[in-house]
Amino acid sequence: MTDRIKAMAARWTVAVPVLAVVLLVLTWGRDLPGGIVVVVTLVLAGAVLAAVHHAEVVAHRVGEPFGSLVLAVAVTVIEVALIVTLMLDGGDKSATLARDTVFAAVMITCNGIVGISLLVGSLRHKTAVFNSEGTGAALATVTTLATLSLVLPTFTTSKPGPEFSTVQLTFAAVASLSLYGLFVATQTVRHRDYFLPVAKQGEPSKPEEEHAEAPSTRTALISAGLLLLALVGVVGLAKGVSPTIESGVEAAGLGHGVVGVIIALLVLLPETIAAVRAARRNHVQTSMNLALGSAMASIGLTIPAVALASLWLPGALVLGLGSTHMVLLALTVVVSALTVVPGRATPLQGGVHLVLLAAYLELAVNP
Repeated sequence: MTDRIKAMAARWTVAVPVLAVVLLVLTWGRDLPGGIVVVVTLVLAGAVLAAVHHAEVVAHRVGEPFGSLVLAVAVTVIEVALIVTLMLDGGDKSATLARDTVFAAVMITCNGIVGISLLVGSLRHKTAVFNSEGTGAALATVTTLATLSLVLPTFTTSKPGPEFSTVQLTFAAVASLSLYGLFVATQTVRHRDYFLPVAKQGEPSKPEEEHAEAPSTRTALISAGLLLLALVGVVGLAKGVSPTIESGVEAAGLGHGVVGVIIALLVLLPETIAAVRAARRNHVQTSMNLALGSAMASIGLTIPAVALASLWLPGALVLGLGSTHMVLLALTVVVSALTVVPGRATPLQGGVHLVLLAAYLELAVNP
């Protein structure tokens, strides 16, 4: 029975990414009626689950922390493509889209994914344990990137409004890429042990997956290709239903920034599911790698991409946060630092992060 279930799972995780891409081709650039939107949404959900499955196959083959890095970078690269595409189609309303989406990704990852992972891990294993050295380095990098790219534009004076000048934007893009590259080198080469799961005694844990044979290189390559297909399907179909989302947001009288929140929630769903699964297996460090790595990649790759795209995109590129969002970002940084320093967490820390996410979402809906 178990072998049959595995065989059925293998078949649908192959079929759904292909179906998502086919549906994307058939619906791209068209106005979708209500019934088709429902079908697209169902396929979108299936593509998310398939992406998580294939990411776990790749992660099992390459090991940590490379596995979490694969999913974080793959999702962020396609997220960048989605932002640039929407900016091309959005007119004046797209000026703040990159800022809104990136900030939403930071809040969802640093409070949502971290919070639910700590809550699940601590409830299941009494205490959620992770490496404070690696997680602290990741948090410091995220904080620096967020401040350089999202806070400073509010206070610069070279251009009116919360915008960078061309020279300032170039510096922010180069600094973002440099910091992200340095962190990846630290995570995967020089101090890889800082980002491996730990047991309560502080020793490297023995993952349950070690008892199962690692997939072959061929299987991992196939899963990597299907992961890419699934992510293309997720982001592309999310763009397809975004006009419906935008219409619903406008009909409800909500701000345009809510669109960026909804898109970020959809795009980050694969990483959220993968992080929660890792926390259930007492691999909270993997969850933290996914959360903070995704936040870092979202800033470190998106800002350079939109900086380059702004050369030909019409209109302004507004990156500076408002006062309310800066307060939430500062509170997130302080709370995250207090969470990371001990290297262990209880359900309380997870609950605090989730309340911060809830506050952000509530203020996005009712600014």
